Amino acid sequence: MKKFLLAGGLLLGLAAPVLAQENIDKSKFRQLGQELPTPNTYRTASGAPGHEYWQQRADYNIKAELNDDNQSLTGSETITYTNLSPDVLTYLWVQLDQNIFEKNSMTSLTQTNRVPDRPTFGIAEALAEQTFDGGYKIKAVKDANGRPLPYVINFTMMRIDLPQPLKPKQSVKFSIDWFNNINDQKKQGGRGGYEFFPEDGNYEYQMAQWFPRMAVYDDVNGWQHKQFLGTGEFALPFGDYKVSLTVPADHVVASTGELQNTDVLTSAQRSRLAQAQKANKPVLIVTPEEALRAEKNKAKGKKTWTFVAKDVRDFAWASSRKFIWDAMNVNVAGKNTLAMSYYPKEGNPLWGKYSTEVVAHTLKTYSKYTIPYPYPVAISVHGAVGGMEYPMISFNGGRPEKDGSYTERTKYGMISVIIHEVGHNFFPMIINSDERQWTWMDEGLNTFVQYLTEQEWQRDYPSSRGEPRNMVSYMKLDKSLQQPIMTNSESITQLGNNAYGKPATALNILRETVLGRKLFDYAFKEYCRRWAFKHPMPADFFRTMEDASGTDLDWFWRGWFYTTDHVDQELTGVKWYTVDTRNPEVENAKRRQEINAAPKSLSQQRNLQDIPKTLVEVKPELNDFYNTYDPLAVTEASKAQYQKYLQSLTPEERALLEKGLHFYEVGIKNNGGLVMPVVVQMNFQDGSNQIVRIPAEIWRYNDQEVTKVFVTEKPVASFTLDPFQETADIDMNNNSYPQRQQPSRFELFKQQPQGITPNPLQQQMQREGTLRPQGNQ
Repeated sequence: MKKFLLAGGLLLGLAAPVLAQENIDKSKFRQLGQELPTPNTYRTASGAPGHEYWQQRADYNIKAELNDDNQSLTGSETITYTNLSPDVLTYLWVQLDQNIFEKNSMTSLTQTNRVPDRPTFGIAEALAEQTFDGGYKIKAVKDANGRPLPYVINFTMMRIDLPQPLKPKQSVKFSIDWFNNINDQKKQGGRGGYEFFPEDGNYEYQMAQWFPRMAVYDDVNGWQHKQFLGTGEFALPFGDYKVSLTVPADHVVASTGELQNTDVLTSAQRSRLAQAQKANKPVLIVTPEEALRAEKNKAKGKKTWTFVAKDVRDFAWASSRKFIWDAMNVNVAGKNTLAMSYYPKEGNPLWGKYSTEVVAHTLKTYSKYTIPYPYPVAISVHGAVGGMEYPMISFNGGRPEKDGSYTERTKYGMISVIIHEVGHNFFPMIINSDERQWTWMDEGLNTFVQYLTEQEWQRDYPSSRGEPRNMVSYMKLDKSLQQPIMTNSESITQLGNNAYGKPATALNILRETVLGRKLFDYAFKEYCRRWAFKHPMPADFFRTMEDASGTDLDWFWRGWFYTTDHVDQELTGVKWYTVDTRNPEVENAKRRQEINAAPKSLSQQRNLQDIPKTLVEVKPELNDFYNTYDPLAVTEASKAQYQKYLQSLTPEERALLEKGLHFYEVGIKNNGGLVMPVVVQMNFQDGSNQIVRIPAEIWRYNDQEVTKVFVTEKPVASFTLDPFQETADIDMNNNSYPQRQQPSRFELFKQQPQGITPNPLQQQMQREGTLRPQGNQ
């Protein structure tokens, strides 16, 4: 502790920084102007669509037939494409995503692999499966009059050359006929496909990117025709769909849109459906008993299910005779929506208990944080696809054990994936970002709202992403193993961490630590409102969040989205100062106490033993005035001097002096490079504490090391940076003064007999005698 004397004038001064232009150019607080596109009449500087914003439209009429005997699909579609751009188009681009399953697809050719020293049958089979021919067989491309149109296929993209240029405000109608084999999802992977159930000899089909689809043409990229390699998803225009699906007569179809011909259902099922539209809990429409009969009988005939969907950017469906189907009504902002689930019996008991309730909860929570859900239905389908999203329908994993038990991880994993995939209705199905280029704009934003939704499902829900501390292990990695969030989808190596976890963490920090919930929630809803049913780009999000919150966040976007810097703030030291009151009765007593409390040196301790008497003790005549002088004695002169000092002070100065303030000069270093707000907890000697939140702009003159003075009325026992782990600081060991090591743990293991330990639910069900026989579902 040091003392200082208060003098007239300023106590502390701030030196005006002198920054060279070179340092300004390198500043982490420089504006993003050079990185972001120049605003124009299509996209404004505020982040809103401009007064001349436009986007294209594609309407579809599709007929398709599913062959359950050889797992193939035959389809024919008519596309009406409307050019709402100011440009003249001489050709159109169509996405052929199914072509990743061609024998010589770009995905297969560019995939690196090797044969291990001891290859297994499974590895050999996986390598051999690359010969599966699942690409589109384009039978015909014709204009509205049935005349052939010239086309060129470039892997997963097809260019259709128009007989005459398509001018602004004009439409063109053309048709495509095709055939393709459907992939075995468990063997070939993919975002759709079929699952075979050997126990009963039936199939479930989850049909995704199953038809040739129009690519996006926009004001930023022109045609978005990046190849689909399997990671980057889709950029698609909005339109209306009418889709007729011919399937085995005993199949139940789940689909984007609303069913037009309910006569494909039995009268009992139609009655249950009507009941579900008013129910506040799930109602079975197709019962387990009905699904089990269909599994066994396997009808030979066909039925056609027709669906209509308005203002959607894609269309997906699922079909199986194994489906159990339940539904309930959910009211969102005064509008009724049907939340539904389709699942084989293998999904129970988890799916019947949770799925539709999770769908309904997701619609309510996302609507609160974004915009009201606009579609009439929302569907969760259980099958081989672990998690994939389309307008109004999603495919989700999470299957219990055959005996009916399940682990805690399976339960929460299923709930989380349903929230996530149903949540994708908002990002990017409605707020229609370019997934093929910027994965984080749909996955990252969606994972963030998923986290908010999980926390409203159950208090202390075990969310795997969202909390800053959960991102630390990734942020700790060597920079060579990371990429900026602003990286193209197909070039990201750690997709989950980079495109899901890190942007979700960044947004949570932006909400909780940087802006606060009130400012953030308003700005985030404004972004969703502005760009619903439109095509936003990264700059539109960045600019809207700044515009609606009234906060310059360029430093935040630059650090979190454009670099691989991390957060590592270090508390380097604390200097403690108190004010010298000049009162001799107070200060001299304190000084005497300090002297008496000071430890004696080792020499002093040994001298007490080794030197029986000093010379002065032997010869007292050697003493003089200074041997008895007490410099800390309070004299009348010192008292008078103190009174004279008090009389010279103004009332304000005297009040400040009498407060007995403590001044702490705290040193803080930014070791990770990522500038962030500084959150300081001061723990006082009386057991109380205080949190001080300092905006990130404290680093604007020196982004490597700063000092900050804290003034308190009570003495501080310790300081802690980021006490609630809200900034994703990768090293908490250097966040305290005095230094406090974070505990680490290790577990001692003893070799156990081989075998699988029953999960906790299995153990309980064994005690109750409620386990299902393993071979009977």
